[in-house]
Amino acid sequence: MQTISSSGDERRHRIELALGERINALISATRALSERSAAHFHPQLQPAAFHIARWLYAFGPARPSEVAEAVGMDRSSTSTLIGKMRSLGLLDSSPAPDDRRSIIIQLSPQGQERVAATIEERGKEFYARTQDWSTEDLAQLVELLGRLTSERSPETRSQALSP
Repeated sequence: MQTISSSGDERRHRIELALGERINALISATRALSERSAAHFHPQLQPAAFHIARWLYAFGPARPSEVAEAVGMDRSSTSTLIGKMRSLGLLDSSPAPDDRRSIIIQLSPQGQERVAATIEERGKEFYARTQDWSTEDLAQLVELLGRLTSERSPETRSQALSP
């Protein structure tokens, strides 16, 4: 086990542990919100269906294989959910123009309405949590989360920021 050599290192270690706790709390809160959002979208569907619907809402019609890859699901699970969503009237499908054996799926008008309403509900909950925050606090959070979730290493990031 690593020993902490100075009070500065100890303080940093405590802060890093607190950061880990806050990130875990954020992940838990996000999962809970995703569960509620999925139920709002359609109570007969698994939460993963809402991820598919949100992706289609944002990016438009696509092949099921493209959707599966984009949302990080296996093709079999995606296919099952797509079939259920089609039977509920949330998705439409048509033959792919370049390969009639393949299909293109898209949200139906009802699916689009449900996604929009669900996103609006999510927004209300998020707004309720941040409505008392200053614009500067929100901007700082966005900037810090961007740095935290960046795929670049700190060295690469600092090089990119240098003139």
